[in-house]
Amino acid sequence: MAAKACLSSGAGLLTVHIPSCGYEILQTVLPEVMVTTDQHAYYLTNLPENVDKYQSAGIGPGIGLHAQTESLLKNFLHLFRNPCVLDADALNIISAKPELFSALSVNSILTPHPKEFDRLFGESKTAFDRFEIARNKAIQYKIILVLKGHFTGVFYPDGKISFNTSGNAGMAKGGSGDVLTGIITALLAQSYEPGHAAALGVYLHGVAGDMAAKLYSEESMLPSDLIQCLGKTFLKWKAKK
Repeated sequence: MAAKACLSSGAGLLTVHIPSCGYEILQTVLPEVMVTTDQHAYYLTNLPENVDKYQSAGIGPGIGLHAQTESLLKNFLHLFRNPCVLDADALNIISAKPELFSALSVNSILTPHPKEFDRLFGESKTAFDRFEIARNKAIQYKIILVLKGHFTGVFYPDGKISFNTSGNAGMAKGGSGDVLTGIITALLAQSYEPGHAAALGVYLHGVAGDMAAKLYSEESMLPSDLIQCLGKTFLKWKAKK
């Protein structure tokens, strides 16, 4: 879903690095992507060659928590200095290895939901407390934090905060965050400044969700429906520019 959303959001050439067991599956369901396979069949252990040649990267969805995958993420953070998005298991690995915060490049984009956020930075008693922590951590680590929720907040390294109003409760399903990762990664690849890519990605993600809800209802809509609505979402956004 992250790969398909990335292609559907303007990425010109997308490479997906996966365990070798998934090669035939990915090439069948998404033949437009380039695929590199890991030396291991079932989890990630090694990075693609010349990983720093890519303009942007998204990492985390589906990578798992294997010890060798932890090492891969550590190597990735030290080698890849272009804008990147970290989500899902990348965040879970960092929460278990907090020393990796020091390896994050400036303006890295982290996209946790509240439970992932609490694993990263400790539990919060209220949503307001979580917002305060997010603002402070974005400043401390010079990163962009996208705290997903009913009104997703984007917290910037300069202390500024923006809140998004598009989207609906039907998006609270597993996989919606993977779609967001793909959208933001694609915007970074098109040279959007990371803060703008994060805020615009969240907005477009929500608009696609609102379109999907009108077509299928909040109850029945699926994360993959968001991707199907991205074309109309971009047309609507461009018409307003």
